[in-house]
Amino acid sequence: MAKKCVAVVMGGYSSEYEISLLSGGIVIEMLDKNKYDVFAVHILKTGWYYVAHDGTKYDLDKGTFSFTYDGKKITPDVVFNTVHGTPGEDGHLASYFKLLNIPQTSTGFYQAALSFNKRDCLSVLKNFGIKCANSVYVNKGSDITPQEIVKVVGLPCFVKPNRAGSSFGISKVKTLEDFDAAFTKAFKEDSEVIIETALKGTEVSVGVYSHNGALQVFNPTEIVSENDFFDYEAKYLGKSQEITPARISEEETTKVKSEAQKIHKLLNMKGVTRSDFIIQDGIPHFIEINTTPGLSKESIIPKQAKEAGMNLTTFFGILVEEALANS
Repeated sequence: MAKKCVAVVMGGYSSEYEISLLSGGIVIEMLDKNKYDVFAVHILKTGWYYVAHDGTKYDLDKGTFSFTYDGKKITPDVVFNTVHGTPGEDGHLASYFKLLNIPQTSTGFYQAALSFNKRDCLSVLKNFGIKCANSVYVNKGSDITPQEIVKVVGLPCFVKPNRAGSSFGISKVKTLEDFDAAFTKAFKEDSEVIIETALKGTEVSVGVYSHNGALQVFNPTEIVSENDFFDYEAKYLGKSQEITPARISEEETTKVKSEAQKIHKLLNMKGVTRSDFIIQDGIPHFIEINTTPGLSKESIIPKQAKEAGMNLTTFFGILVEEALANS
């Protein structure tokens, strides 16, 4: 049987592009080369390229998502999407591949756009009875005062960009005086900001994916940050402990796994998602859902797959086959 051609897309236009390149590199390394011809595709502000093993770049034709290599025109059978942030996690690439009729491993364009916009996603899920932190939404230029915000969310609270990932632009605000610096930082990433009550409890993250049409839920990972919260340093520079399975009760484990599965289903997600929660007083409170979660060796999903007894070659293969089956 002829091998399927897989383009692993990585990079993106946001602050997260370097993390995406790490994720893409792991997928390239681990995909089964006996089953797939695997190509690294960099999607960057400077251009879209196939990058060969020796580092040579070949321009992509955006009209067909194809490139010429070794005298042959190559159009991928399937795309493995590892682009964090825009355009990979906000629905832009998903809609592009939909128009080209090329299957891809992450969720559909509407689901991606909805979940990337934290405010919209929380508004939808709250209507389904999903527990979330109290929140206030602020746009650049609005004249809401810190006092008005604190009436709703209290102190401490988190100020974060509405459409950004990897903990870029987030601040924990403990006093009214902290708001100015927090807004400046958040508005560097986005013109829309969300302010949320700082919940007290155990932070956990849960991966959900589909295999043979049935949803599978990984055991939760507990996140213990050395810093004040799970910020960029904690996520990527080793300033946190990530413990899988989480040190929570059996009842809490069942609850949070059930909630992650329910959210994946409610939002009609495809591919692998990772939902983050804080368990406060035994109740999981939803924080956000990631539709192209990190897949580098430091990332949570690969650790959860390993804990479930699955190697990454098998797991990444499942994601590719699900994308092909659903096309």
